[in-house]
Amino acid sequence: MRKKSAFSLGGLPGKLADCSKKSTIDTEIYLVEGESAGGSAKQARNKENQAILPLKGKILNVEKSNPAKTLSSEEIVNLITALGTGVGENFDLEKLRYDKVIIMTDADVDGEHIKTLLLTFFFRFMPKLIENGNIYIALPPLYRIRKKKDHYVYSDEELKKELSDSGQGNVTRFKGLGEMDSTQLWETTMNPKTRKIKKIFIEDAVEADKTFSMLMGSDVPARKVFISENAKEANLDI
Repeated sequence: MRKKSAFSLGGLPGKLADCSKKSTIDTEIYLVEGESAGGSAKQARNKENQAILPLKGKILNVEKSNPAKTLSSEEIVNLITALGTGVGENFDLEKLRYDKVIIMTDADVDGEHIKTLLLTFFFRFMPKLIENGNIYIALPPLYRIRKKKDHYVYSDEELKKELSDSGQGNVTRFKGLGEMDSTQLWETTMNPKTRKIKKIFIEDAVEADKTFSMLMGSDVPARKVFISENAKEANLDI
């Protein structure tokens, strides 16, 4: 059964649009970048099993913050409360309120940064969620090709192939989730039958920790070297 979180006396976060299903089976929560996209996601979702938690701006960089400061951040408290597991020594996987935790951000630099901040948080404070296979990344489309029927593509390579195979069409580049209406967001990114999501794994915890520290830590010269050496492969879906 799904239960309210006891992390805070105030109950569940006010901006959480929870799902109605009583069991956790096949439920999912979308962590959505921005209030605008969060509003579209709330309209698009299946209210029975999909919950939406909009995130305002970039969450605290937990790599550079002490635990006390981290756990006093309103956005992080809202996140912990919504998930229901607690953190650190109080973490209890059995209290997780959803089957899937899906990070949904814009397909741009800011979106990648927010995604990395969230993954850093989960790695530092809730690593068992990653180990248990509960964390996912939503993969929104990058382009819409408009011909007789709208067609969505998810990478530059896919766009080139599509145009090469079927000829030119009216191509629109999505700059962010907020550019899609609720119907488009559902069809491309939230409908389990048509969406693309990526499960997050930690195959080597030590290497993942090193990468997080290099990207988000205070050693700026080392980070510049790391980014320079890995620029071609760098896709912060760690």
